[in-house]
This record gives sequence, structure tokens and C-alpha cells, in this order.
Amino acid sequence: MAANMNPKKNPMLSQPPEVRARNFNEVALGYTKDAAIDEAMRCLACKHMPCVSGCPVNIHIPDFIAKIKECDFEGAYQIIAQSSSLPAVCGRVCPQENQCEKHCVRGIKGEPVGIGRLERFVADWHNTYVQEPPKCPVSNGHKVAVIGAGPAGLACAGDLAKKGYQVTIFEALHMPGGVLVYGIPEFRLPKSIVEKEVDTLRALGVKIETNVVIGKTITTDELLGEMGFEAVFIGSGAGLPRFMGIPGESLKGVYSANEYLTRSNLMKAYREDSSTPIMKSRRVAVVGGGNVAMDAARTALRLGAEKVYIVYRRSMEELPARREEVEHAIEEGVELLLLTNPAEILGYNNPEDKGDPQNGFVTGIRCTKMELGEPDERGRRSPVEIPDSFFTVEVDAVIMAIGTSPNPLIKKTTTGLEVNARGGIIVQEETGATTMEGVYAGGDAVTGAATVILAMGAGKTAASAIDIYLQGK
Repeated sequence: MAANMNPKKNPMLSQPPEVRARNFNEVALGYTKDAAIDEAMRCLACKHMPCVSGCPVNIHIPDFIAKIKECDFEGAYQIIAQSSSLPAVCGRVCPQENQCEKHCVRGIKGEPVGIGRLERFVADWHNTYVQEPPKCPVSNGHKVAVIGAGPAGLACAGDLAKKGYQVTIFEALHMPGGVLVYGIPEFRLPKSIVEKEVDTLRALGVKIETNVVIGKTITTDELLGEMGFEAVFIGSGAGLPRFMGIPGESLKGVYSANEYLTRSNLMKAYREDSSTPIMKSRRVAVVGGGNVAMDAARTALRLGAEKVYIVYRRSMEELPARREEVEHAIEEGVELLLLTNPAEILGYNNPEDKGDPQNGFVTGIRCTKMELGEPDERGRRSPVEIPDSFFTVEVDAVIMAIGTSPNPLIKKTTTGLEVNARGGIIVQEETGATTMEGVYAGGDAVTGAATVILAMGAGKTAASAIDIYLQGK
């Protein structure tokens, strides 16, 4: 078959904006079989494979796309599965435009091949039509503990299990998945997809212990000591929210994005019968410009908000969220207040609160306009406040989505583990080894909040290093 030289990707069907903005069903509906094959035909099968160099887990991209061209979808899945433990997840939430697709030759004179869309199609096909679980490898007799059932921990556990290690994951929450279940909304990543991927790991022999807070229930030292684990991987994520330190952040109706999304995604606080209901808000301001900010804004719409604003201190060009997520948010009615920075959250007191400002309710957010000045250390132009440009936006809820930091609990309860000034665990970049022998770390616990696929890449790196370490012992 001849190559498809169409300069544009095959479009992916999605729910209409006016419909999806009020439900939690998945927005994007995926490729049909014909669309997937047609998109695969756009791949030129470059011999030097530039796309692979952009993938943090080194999926053999041209090889799996070649299988799609042949209609061998299961063969394509098996190629992806050699490198990725979570293909259906990555096909949905990875920023492919900044990774594999960024290096695609077809992107020079048009749009790159829809690698992420094809990965999603292949994974969904496998999950729909292949019911037989993978075979559990023969045990090699070594025990490894993994702290955290998020992307880094799941990737590390999957790679080690395939090599025959007896892996136990210890997860603080009541269900595995980490940010995949508590952070990313259902309309972007259905929880049934995450559950299916986790079940695949269980079939490989991975044990998952939930409701275990390492540092409280058990310490890392105890895992390596009396519990008999020979190595530990820390993939505990970055669940400690940051705030701006501006007046009014203690008012009722101010949330961290972490709390807001966790209560919605994991605790189903939007349901009428929820035991932990979330306050119904009419007008919502979300501070921040990343994917988490977009998730929070779009969730607020689905929870019934009439108006939702994104307040971001830089311009559209600097907005860090994925373009697809930004476009979806705008289509659904989210308004972007760019070059805008919050200065104060306004509120009032109920008579019952006896004048205590800590118990007031949000009534608005006072902002100042910004302009872009000189580039910062990362090359982004630094925002500078424009004098006397204050204005007020009427809102009854404010969601802070300006980043998170690693929880300090594990560091405080682990002997010899060193962290940097931001609380990230210090590791050797090539191996993920920490300053404590036999203990490795990766993902957001090291870098702070980053992407799912980068966390998975760190988990895979650590798994390889743990294997070398234990085989050497």
C-alpha cells in the first residue's frame, strides 16, 4: 500500500462541547479501525527513527505502526507492551506533541503522525478483544518493595515482575493508580482503563497493598530490615499542594487543585449521596496554566459552575498545558484571563462567625495585569506587574493549581535519605539510586510535579538499576 501523504492527521471523534461540558464521560472517542490504518499509512518508517528518541520509555514506534498497517493490532500491542506498562493510559494523557511527535519527519511540512492516537487505538483494541491475561513469570527468588502505585511505581513494578522479581506495591490510598485515579478526571482518563492496566500487572504477579502509609504504618527501614525486601523503589509522587501566600487563602471556597480533583475523582463528591460533598460553586477562578489547572477548570464546569476562569500570569504562548486540553477547555466555555496575576482573595463573614476572617466565604479575586519582561532561568519571559492595573473578578470559589511538592513524610522516617531544597529525593540520574543503599526513587518524588510518561521512564530506569544491583549481590 502507498504511503498516505495527507499533511494533516486523521481527526478523532469527540463529544460535542455543549454536551460533554456537563458530563464526566470521556471526551475523545478514539480512532475507528479504518482511521487507525489510514493514519498509520502516514508513517514513513524512517530508518533513523527520530520519534523513538523523543519517547521517555523508548517504545519502538515505527515497528508498532507497521503492524497496524498490516492490521495486526495485537502484534502492535505486544511491541508497545515490551516498553510500556500502561499503553492505554499513555495513549490518552502523554504530551506526545512535545515528545515523540515533536521529532516526527512528517511534522516538518505538516502535522506529525498521530502516534498517541494510534497507541490508544492499539491498547483499546487489545483490552476489548484479548481476554487472556499475561503469563506470570517464574520467580527468581528476590523481593522488591515499591512505595506508591502511581505511574512511576507501576512502571517499575511491571518491569521487575517481568524479570521474575516478587514485587509488592504499598499504596497510601484505598485504590492503586496514584495521580491517574485521584488527579486526572474521568472525562480525560476513565478509571476503568487504569483498573485494566493494574489488573495486567497483578497477572504478572505484582501484589498491591492499599491503605498503607509508608512512614506511618511501616517505614522504609523496616521494609529493608525485618520485612525482608532486598531493594525499595520510592515513587510516592508529589502530593503536597503549593499556595501563593496572598491574603484570603484561608477563606471557605479556596481549594488546592489536589484536594478539588481528589474529592471529585476519587471520592465522587459531586454525587448527591456523597458522604464528602463538595460545595456547589457558581463562578470559579482557577489559578495556574498547566494540565492540572485545565482539569480543575473543566471539572468545575461539570460540577455545575456557570462561569469558570483560568487566571494565568503569562501569555498563551507560555501556557504549559497541552494544546489539546486548552482547546477543549475553551470549546467548553472556560475563559482564559492571561497576563493576569491574583493579588488577594476577597470574602465576607457570616454573622455566626463573629467577625473571624478565617471563616469567611469567597466573594471575588482581586488581580493585577502583567506584561512579559526578560526571560527567566528556563528561558521563559518573566511576568512583570503593570502598576495601578488592579481589577476584581466576582467568584465564589478559587482553585490553586500552581504546583505540588513531594510529601516530606518518607524522608523524615528513612535513615540516610537526602533531599534537595525543594524536597525532592536526591538520586543518581542514570540509575535512580538514592543516598541510601538499596533504595531507589523516581517520578514526582524526585522532580516535583511532571508528566505521567516521565515518571514511567524514571520507574523503568530504576527497575533496570535494581535488577543489576540485586544480580550483583
